[in-house]
Amino acid sequence: MVNGPGKITINDVAKAAGVSKGTVDRVLHDRGEVSKKSREKILKVIDELGYKPNVYASLLASQKKHTIVCVIPEYSEGDFWSLTAKGLFEASEAAQRYGVVVEVMTYDQYDVDSFRAACGKVLDAGPSGVVIAPMFRLETLAFVKDLVSRGIPYVYIDSKLEDDGYLAYFGMPMYQSGYLCADILTDGRNVRKVYIVRIERDKKGHSDPTVMRRTGFMDYMTEHYPSAHIVNVFIDPKNADAVYARLDEAFAADADAPKMLVMFNSRIHLVADYLRERGMAGCRVVGFDVLERNLSALRSGHVQALIAQHSDRQAAAAVNALVDSLILGSPVPKKDNYTQMDILNRYNCEYYM
Repeated sequence: MVNGPGKITINDVAKAAGVSKGTVDRVLHDRGEVSKKSREKILKVIDELGYKPNVYASLLASQKKHTIVCVIPEYSEGDFWSLTAKGLFEASEAAQRYGVVVEVMTYDQYDVDSFRAACGKVLDAGPSGVVIAPMFRLETLAFVKDLVSRGIPYVYIDSKLEDDGYLAYFGMPMYQSGYLCADILTDGRNVRKVYIVRIERDKKGHSDPTVMRRTGFMDYMTEHYPSAHIVNVFIDPKNADAVYARLDEAFAADADAPKMLVMFNSRIHLVADYLRERGMAGCRVVGFDVLERNLSALRSGHVQALIAQHSDRQAAAAVNALVDSLILGSPVPKKDNYTQMDILNRYNCEYYM
């Protein structure tokens, strides 16, 4: 029915079905009147020939526009969320070919009211889909409940909550990453005390994005080092002098002893800076994420290991999943898309791609 090899076109379908190109177009785009007999014949020919409509042309013809809003914390160049934003903007360029606009809405990760305001703006805008990095548990659950009620699909990145309404999740398995962190930190050593350096977040205590990572860490310690003393030290990352004062206070009881230290977010470089400034050697330090300041600390030996992830790729994958769902109607192959946990040290970090 089709002359010669090559890609099947809409003209080939029309010729094989004995109808006009316009009739085939109306069936493909589900618009206009087409008799049941002609529709069934066209669909049968499409199936027999293996015709695949041009997605771009179909979208252009439909004139349907979509907007995806990505809700992430505010960021500065070189920090963790700037890497995430990089992935979002890269995915945005590809999405534009489908007529999909990708917007980024930021909020202050230390201020729950800022997050609430961002969520309100998103709901007022009525997007086709949402990518969200959850920091505030209760507020996020309320937000996604509103999204579900409005039929707006959403995807989690970096971490996820326990609701089951999300389209997909792209990020580390948080609990397992904490368990792994404990294993790397202790490494079969005699462990008497571990310092967990934590970020002081919102004053109302709504924000705790690394809670599952910390749970995995603590479960490992309970199983393997039940007598170890765990000390939580809270710091304000925006005040360097206060960070040093808080760490001085925490370490005063055993100032000269080598220490085991860990942070569950991307700020382990703050600890490394302190150790360098105080001339403290022999400590074992493990952190997360491939910020340049973290890599510098790894190279200098002030951090022994980083558990790394490609947050830019995770963010891009989240946008792509929503685009495929909105434009192609394609289901997400997996709901929970756990990314690899890469272990970097000073000898292999230069080769991390």
